[in-house]
Amino acid sequence: MSRFLRMAAPRSVAVIDQPSVPLEAGQARVRTIYSGISAGTELTAYRGTNPYLTSIWDPASRLFEPGLEAPGYPLDGWGYSEVGEVVELAPPAGQAVDTVDADPPVQVGDMVWGIWGHRDEGVLAAESLRGHVLPEGMDPLAGAFVRVGAIALSAVLAADLGPGSTVAIFGQGVIGLLATRFAVLNGAKVIAVDGIQARRRRALEWGALHALGPAPELAGDIRRITSGAGVDVAIELSGNYRALHEATRAVGADGTVIAAGFYQGEAAGVRFGEEFHHNRVQLLASQIGSVPNRLRSRWTVPRLQQTVVDHLADGRVNAPALVTHTFSLADSAKAYELLDTDPESALQVVLEFP
Repeated sequence: MSRFLRMAAPRSVAVIDQPSVPLEAGQARVRTIYSGISAGTELTAYRGTNPYLTSIWDPASRLFEPGLEAPGYPLDGWGYSEVGEVVELAPPAGQAVDTVDADPPVQVGDMVWGIWGHRDEGVLAAESLRGHVLPEGMDPLAGAFVRVGAIALSAVLAADLGPGSTVAIFGQGVIGLLATRFAVLNGAKVIAVDGIQARRRRALEWGALHALGPAPELAGDIRRITSGAGVDVAIELSGNYRALHEATRAVGADGTVIAAGFYQGEAAGVRFGEEFHHNRVQLLASQIGSVPNRLRSRWTVPRLQQTVVDHLADGRVNAPALVTHTFSLADSAKAYELLDTDPESALQVVLEFP
């Protein structure tokens, strides 16, 4: 038997038992070790605000379309930060079991990261795990941060930071803190913004020069810190529209705002007739489905992810230090409730599988 997490309704989580399925040709079975819970995208599904609940994303038109085919509840298989051990492989069709593959994507015993949802085992195409093997000696827990790390790194690359750059990073949750660390490693001067004091402290530990809370005088404080200029770039990762508005006020003339949060519903509190208009602010979206436009001839999402793995493996980014709570799959309802109701104490919550 195997088990997986189901969101049965808004704020209702259950663990479902199902028979383990035999592998088909070319598949791998991965025993889950850790599965990180996203405090952004996943909480929108938990709270019932995710657009996928009521509409369908059409990859051809690249539009959300309302329709009866929208999945709604129950939602199975959510989760995108898994780490596990390959425990079984089925050879590709037409290949004998005792044939040695000169270039296998994975081998039994490999530690891999990937996306197979909150479940105690994943069955995936073995080829989909090519390039997902963790380096020998790397803490498997760090592997649960590869995907969220790539989201953070993509936003930092979109911001085009380097030595001497100034950046305000709004939201110092897991992805915001990772973005802060990557920005510091790129040589930028970081002003971290978050409403939770513990996260501001963590941002300073990770290299931010200043850590500010949201306040009416925030934009003025940022001007004073930057000798009146404002920051070159602001990265907004909280998904809060008010923070997005403050980001447009934090940058100087001809500055850029990278909108990388997962915003829900209609915008409220964003005013485009004031600083945004008069300072000619450029607004760019960053999303993990692709890399920034100017880098597409050289960068790919796999390269993003491998770069994150390299930084996790050599300790330049100590992501496991962001884990504040671990739960068993059986207690996953408590994990979601904690993230939903007590963000001041919960940072990265992880499901651990014995």
